[in-house]
Amino acid sequence: MKKLIKILAVVMVVVLSATMLYACGGNENTPNEEKTQAVKVIDIDLTQEEYAFGVDKTQPELLAAVNEFIAEIKADGTLEEICNKYFGDGTPTAVKSAALDPSKDQLVVATNAAFEPFEYTVGEDFYGVDMEIAALLAEKLGKELVVNHMDFDAVCLSVGQQKCDIAMAGLTIKPDREEYVNFSDSYYSASQRIIVKGDDTTFDACTDAASVEAILNTYDASTKIGVQTGTTGQFYVEGDESWGFTGFAVTCTGYKNGSLAVQDLINGGVNYVIIDSAPADCITEAINAVQ
Repeated sequence: MKKLIKILAVVMVVVLSATMLYACGGNENTPNEEKTQAVKVIDIDLTQEEYAFGVDKTQPELLAAVNEFIAEIKADGTLEEICNKYFGDGTPTAVKSAALDPSKDQLVVATNAAFEPFEYTVGEDFYGVDMEIAALLAEKLGKELVVNHMDFDAVCLSVGQQKCDIAMAGLTIKPDREEYVNFSDSYYSASQRIIVKGDDTTFDACTDAASVEAILNTYDASTKIGVQTGTTGQFYVEGDESWGFTGFAVTCTGYKNGSLAVQDLINGGVNYVIIDSAPADCITEAINAVQ
């Protein structure tokens, strides 16, 4: 009898322990399981492209200095260190812009500071991969840095009109932009990716760009895709012969920046967003964190 009582006691302890473990596990995991991301990036590169800086055509000596500088920061690990601040565990450094003053020796940079992690603002300070490179470049040249924030599609034009010395704006090397600037050597390899709503499974089974494009090719003008105006995403969606992009029969909707496009995706204004991979990750992470 005593033996039976001991056995029953052990069984009860096991059952109670299992029940408590299940209860604790359920309380801890259920919220995470029920929480759905507002948006997500499909982890497939749709394009391959190179970023470079666009230099004023009337300043060949500046182009030579920029190319020398790019080679230097690649070789000594400075570029990797800067990238780690935005793609790894490093701490970003604030960059301050001086006021434009023609009487001073200044490096005037044209950018669109709404393209995190390459250029963005916090208060009056600039941050981003390009901005930190700009600060180091100005220091190397012995010049005062001036950052001129503008719409992306005006960046190269402003340099072509000699209003700025150099365009540093996550700028993809593209033949038609060479009408306005001389491109430096490449410093970063980029790609385009598609952003969808968090519960959208349309592209979940895709394994490469071809399988994504096969789906996009089934859509007509009733499908709307958001892009940042003037960027590779727009050329990819609309088609661009010089890039070999055939485009799609969808409606392409342009925005001043990727964040506005993704917010409209959440609001139902567009079906998808296509932008550069690094900003896509930053934007979706930021939006999901506050949902």
